[in-house]
Amino acid sequence: MLADIKAIARRYREELWSQEALSVADEIFAPTCAFHNFDPITPALENGSAGARKLVIIYRTAFPDVRFTLDDLFAEGDRVLVRWTAHGTHTGTFMGIDPTRMKVTVHGMDVYRVTGGKIQEIWVNWDTMSFMQQLGLEPPSPTTKSVS
Repeated sequence: MLADIKAIARRYREELWSQEALSVADEIFAPTCAFHNFDPITPALENGSAGARKLVIIYRTAFPDVRFTLDDLFAEGDRVLVRWTAHGTHTGTFMGIDPTRMKVTVHGMDVYRVTGGKIQEIWVNWDTMSFMQQLGLEPPSPTTKSVS
């Protein structure tokens, strides 16, 4: 059972996102799947596979070479946690922002609730500030010195 739900979570980032296999969304998302995003730049999404496909299209249009690496993957009960790293180059328009040609590396985590072989809910939290800074759209964070 845990191996099955881990495989579903893996398919989301590796097949749907990295390979842009949009048909995977219909296979892994429940029609009523709710998306819970904790960042200020991700648009509100409709439920289910349509919302997932829309999000992938938005980001892959702007970052067509995006690739996800799954750094950690844990499962217990009906929940899966994935810690990931994404790499991509901003070569397309992103939410009204012209291409910067900047390469970005972003870290994030997803939590999935999977029942009946489908993702019922997904919570996504990623480093949007670093993402915006790498694109030159936010000022860099002030450097702090460690106290010994």
